[in-house]
Amino acid sequence: MKLTFTIEYRTAWGEALVLRLGDRRIAMRYADGGVWSAEVDDLPAGVCEYGYEVERDGRCVRREWRSHTLELPAGASCVGRRDLWQDRDDEAPFYASAFTRGIFSRDASSAPQTTEGWTLRVACPTVRPDEVLAIAGSGRELDDWRRIVPLSDGAFPEWSLTLAGGEAGEAIKYKLLVADRRTLEPRLWEEGGNRRREALPRGESRIEELRPRFAPRHWRGAGTAIPVFSLRTEEDFGIGEFLDLKQLVDWAAATGQRILQLLPINDTTMTGTWEDSYPYNANSSFALHPQFIRLTEAGVEADAEYRGMQAELNALAEVDYERVNAAKEALLRRAYAQHGARTAASDDYRAFVEANRSWLVPYAVFRSLRDRYATADFSQWGEMAQYDDSRVEAYCRQEAGEVGFHCYVQYHLHLQLSEVCRYAHAHGVVLKGDLPIGVSRTSADAWRSPELFHMDSQAGAPPDAFAAMGQNWGFPTYNWERMARDGYAWWRARLKKMAEYFDAYRIDHILGFFRIWEIPAHAVHGLLGHFNPALPYSADELRAAGFDTSGGRYARPETWDWVLDTLFGPYAGEVRATCLCDGRLRPEYATQRQIAARIAGDDERSTRIREGLMALLDDVLFVEDPRREGHYHPRIGAQHTLAYRALDDGLRRSFDRLHDDFFFRRHNDFWRESALRKLPAILSASGMLTCGEDLGMIPDSVPATMHELRILSLEIQRMPKSPDETFASPARYPYLSVCTTSTHDMNPLRAWWREDRPLTERFYGEVLGERGEAPADCTPELCRRIVEMHLASPAMLVVLPWQDWMSTDGALRLADPERERINVPAIPRYYWRYRMHLTVERLLGEEAFNAAMRAAIAGSGRS
Repeated sequence: MKLTFTIEYRTAWGEALVLRLGDRRIAMRYADGGVWSAEVDDLPAGVCEYGYEVERDGRCVRREWRSHTLELPAGASCVGRRDLWQDRDDEAPFYASAFTRGIFSRDASSAPQTTEGWTLRVACPTVRPDEVLAIAGSGRELDDWRRIVPLSDGAFPEWSLTLAGGEAGEAIKYKLLVADRRTLEPRLWEEGGNRRREALPRGESRIEELRPRFAPRHWRGAGTAIPVFSLRTEEDFGIGEFLDLKQLVDWAAATGQRILQLLPINDTTMTGTWEDSYPYNANSSFALHPQFIRLTEAGVEADAEYRGMQAELNALAEVDYERVNAAKEALLRRAYAQHGARTAASDDYRAFVEANRSWLVPYAVFRSLRDRYATADFSQWGEMAQYDDSRVEAYCRQEAGEVGFHCYVQYHLHLQLSEVCRYAHAHGVVLKGDLPIGVSRTSADAWRSPELFHMDSQAGAPPDAFAAMGQNWGFPTYNWERMARDGYAWWRARLKKMAEYFDAYRIDHILGFFRIWEIPAHAVHGLLGHFNPALPYSADELRAAGFDTSGGRYARPETWDWVLDTLFGPYAGEVRATCLCDGRLRPEYATQRQIAARIAGDDERSTRIREGLMALLDDVLFVEDPRREGHYHPRIGAQHTLAYRALDDGLRRSFDRLHDDFFFRRHNDFWRESALRKLPAILSASGMLTCGEDLGMIPDSVPATMHELRILSLEIQRMPKSPDETFASPARYPYLSVCTTSTHDMNPLRAWWREDRPLTERFYGEVLGERGEAPADCTPELCRRIVEMHLASPAMLVVLPWQDWMSTDGALRLADPERERINVPAIPRYYWRYRMHLTVERLLGEEAFNAAMRAAIAGSGRS
């Protein structure tokens, strides 16, 4: 079969178009009018995928966002294919599985076979489920504009229609339209003039790709954010479970919501204590947390002992992480002893293990070794400290029962979450997951592939409204250069696994893909960090600006008497005598981690000396780059240091210029290029809708890059993106965004109202337009006004914390708003244990509240 590919594309001088057909690279020919073509004469009938690339000097400089699918008709000898270049545009988010598998999904049907004649293929993802894409036009088959012919959506969001035989041969004029699925009444016609298809020579088939010319169709939806561990149903075992989400889906559907947003759900078992409750410190980026399993669906018998323990744990107001997980593991081990062998012999289990072997086996061995050595710090595992395939295989044989147990648990977790995903799709609801930016240094990922990480550094965040000292997450930073060598295979596998359960996801701290805040391994605070990648100043540049860094000046703390007196007060003399030598800190006090280990008391003296020494180490103007000797980063926020106070006015102005240029201008193009090397390759690994958590210190390049990649931004009223605003205006949010009242790192509405009285007064007057003194508490009426303000925003998604939905009802909301907070980022070891104060069963029965919520969502156009 001979096939001619044709595409119109305006290349720059020196560029050429290439057709990528499977593993084949086919150079294309240029014709007038920017049209490129190529012929292939050895293609069999069937389905294949292909795409176009732009090359310069033999190197790909641009490729399409999406591939083309081609189904060749059987029996045809000559087929012409006319394509359109696939670029990301404002419709790009609608190609995500959030819409194709969930919100706009169709009943499963097979796409029609392509036959000889004229085949029309149209990508149109914004057609609603009660609509069809159709064609009307001249000619016999279209009855001279008197007939509306629907296209097939069997491969939605791709639509197709073939006019076969004689009808396909005549020249016609036509237009596309959107029609009511049931009546075929037109709802929306294409803009512009009629399209024209020239007469088709007898015996020739043509496949034509079109892009509709409809006015933008913005869909807006609403949803709820809540961690799985916070759910509460009558079937739980002291903590929320995956299968609880089915009832939450019922509630979402009943109230007109379309999305449920969750926190990370990966296994975090490290110490076996409540400190493992932190969901962003997983021991595997792939494994699910056993705490979310429904025991009775995994072989556990619901006997009297089980029922008694269940009732006791489920009656608690908050999650008891240690008791819940210890009890669940004991019961699961009992179930595994009874059912493990039979399960392992099943075809489904074997298929699951084989499909997930690359991460499942290392994870299962990791969990087993953690239990054996009573630590997740694999450097303490003797000969198993370094991952080795042969040793791991031998361990699997020796400890088949232990390794098998962890695989058994993961299999049942997979079954239960997959069931929830299918149930959500059937109800037009999608699940939104959370992709943590960090990976634990004591994780199966770091043990299996340490070359992918910089284990000698820590990831975190610079100072912000959440933490004045910055945030130190403790995670190793990524070795992006090494990851690039295999096309970011680890990231791609991670996203592919996530897409088995989710149709949308939030990239935690998306700024990390532009640059990460990297902190030395010896630091406790985040103030001594620096951005990586970055363009640090050379010593010569700093010298020209008035800062001679020779001998470590400006990059090491000064111990002048007035500095010591300021930091240590009555203990300054003791610090001089015990912690200093020749005006410098003694080696045993040279780092913050050494200081924390040596001075552990919590009395007034120990605290003042420990915190003072750490502050002294922070008190520098520049941080030397750990990988480029003689190059320096301005210390972030150094204007608050004593070292800055000691400068004369001229040097202060000079430092301010260096600081502001470094953090706000110097890196814009550099960081954009850094993100564009990583994000497109990673995003293409899945079909999920991508949302980015772009809060904090945002370089100018971030919003433009996110828009270019059609990544939804995060908009929060009390964290405006503009430095000139105290509160953002939801009415001015961009369409491609997720709008919310608060996140898991913030106080929900009612507790925030009490948090800062002067700020609340400003909000009450400036945002709500009220006069007089603000009420002491945020009343249900005020909460409803704030929620409705967010629902009315142009944002594609409004996803509110469950607590803030509940705040609008005086009878349903929790009496004490201070108990609704999930996390306090300023507290490094926070206990994540918040749980709903009522069951989802009761929530489903609150008909008046649900009707009011449904009316508010529908009334805002979010249906």
